[in-house]
Amino acid sequence: MLVALGPLLFALLGLLNRDRTAAVAEPLNDASRTLSSAFAHLNVTVGGRLNSAAPFEQACFSILEGQHVNASATACADLQANYHNPLYRVANFSAYMAPHWETCQSSPATDGCLLDSNNASNPLAFEGADCRLGNVPPYYIIVQSAADVQAALAFSNSTGVRLSVKNKGHDFLGRSSGRGTLALWTTELRNISHSAQFQPEGCSANITYDAITTGAGVLAQDVYQFADRVNRTVIGGYHQTVGFSGGYFLGGGHSILSPVYGLAVDRVVEVKVVTPDGVFRTANECQNPDLFFALRGGGGPAFGVVIEATHRTEPQLAIQAAAFEFTPTGTDLADWYSLTLDNALAWANEGWGGHITGPTLIYVNPLLNTTAARASMQPAIDFVSARNGTSVVEELPSWFAFFEKYVLIAEAAIGYEGTQGTRLLPSRLFTNASALAELHTLVTDVLPFANPYIIAGTPWLYEPAPGAAGATAVTPAWRDAVWHLSLSTRFAYNDTLADREGRYRAVSAHIQGFRDLAPESGSYFNEGDVYEPDHEVSYWGAENYAKLLAVKRK
Repeated sequence: MLVALGPLLFALLGLLNRDRTAAVAEPLNDASRTLSSAFAHLNVTVGGRLNSAAPFEQACFSILEGQHVNASATACADLQANYHNPLYRVANFSAYMAPHWETCQSSPATDGCLLDSNNASNPLAFEGADCRLGNVPPYYIIVQSAADVQAALAFSNSTGVRLSVKNKGHDFLGRSSGRGTLALWTTELRNISHSAQFQPEGCSANITYDAITTGAGVLAQDVYQFADRVNRTVIGGYHQTVGFSGGYFLGGGHSILSPVYGLAVDRVVEVKVVTPDGVFRTANECQNPDLFFALRGGGGPAFGVVIEATHRTEPQLAIQAAAFEFTPTGTDLADWYSLTLDNALAWANEGWGGHITGPTLIYVNPLLNTTAARASMQPAIDFVSARNGTSVVEELPSWFAFFEKYVLIAEAAIGYEGTQGTRLLPSRLFTNASALAELHTLVTDVLPFANPYIIAGTPWLYEPAPGAAGATAVTPAWRDAVWHLSLSTRFAYNDTLADREGRYRAVSAHIQGFRDLAPESGSYFNEGDVYEPDHEVSYWGAENYAKLLAVKRK
């Protein structure tokens, strides 16, 4: 239900007017009364599911928005114990997986409410500090249907209050938060179903797919478990709390099964979405095909608010898993990256996908048997064994079995502030000796700054469907890339504005070497550099971007 409408409405008015203090101090004028009435009407329209937001970390603070409040030792201890727990964060509207997007980072001091991500119990982060709402939307609707989104759009059109859309909070670029916005929280859209002969609406009877339909708020791990129960495999992200039908596929969505089975956008066969004109539309290859194209990789909620999506499945697959880890000394780390670079193309051709992070590698292969998988990975086995590391190559009965054993302990850590930049590395860098030598040197040179995070998650062996049915908005550079490389750095809770800007620019500067090495390639929209140059071409390609602009104008 709507909580504390008066004070927080004043706060929202202050955000809209860029003068929060005056808004709190002054009585309601006619415009304020009109907005207050509009909010009250909206709350009734959405069944009392308009809520006011509070900072996620406020329990630890005794100062909130400049006013003294009572901290809660019990609630603070619980928060500190779960600060890096994705399931804990995903249940809280004001919590984001990358907490700096809860703050206004361009403020001279961090305008937000953060604990020390390296030590959540560090009292220096919260004792005597002012906890502020920062970049968290002050109001949000718990969306249960398309009608809720339509009501919010009507409210926005009549009041001028901007909208934001949040699902699970995994947005690395902060597009799901927004100071002064009214947020649409789609996390409760949890329907899930399977059809062995799914027929997209408006298509002829001969167009059917074995497919799983999920609401925008269904967690990836829940889809994997559901698919396992019906003896199917779905292609999805490498984290338990990613929203399977939310922003993940809207920005492209890669998987370590993508080398064989394509990107998330290649798997989607239908999307139900509320477009900015307030119409609830179905987009697939047979109706609204231009919108269908845009939604598959065009990015975030740029083209509407997704209610549900339907994804093609594969049969349940036996999967070969390869997992390696060692403790590096001397030049071991540089030598390890060199070995993986030398084998990258061969492994891609054999169907391997996976992640390399420093001295660890976790790969999967749905095409080989265990004997062939061991032979393929022998160079890595020999390297790691010589350094007393651990090497495992084994068969698992399904993707979900792999997910439970390996992903939950290796998925990206959340609850840390940071930034990253990425580059898709095209095949010519791996087939030309001089280009490969340059790539070797570049990777070695960047090691003092950060261990490159390598995702073998490009659709290397996958052939898209011909014609409109296979058209997606992601950059064509995905189709020729062997690796997706990422560099990242972390912030501290008490970084100054200069510190934050410096870290952003350092990542951008270091990824620039990879841009220069392959200027014709691109980047992954969901994990891009905030300073990505020529981002229209980098994320989508010039031809796709022109199409996206046309759909957006429409």
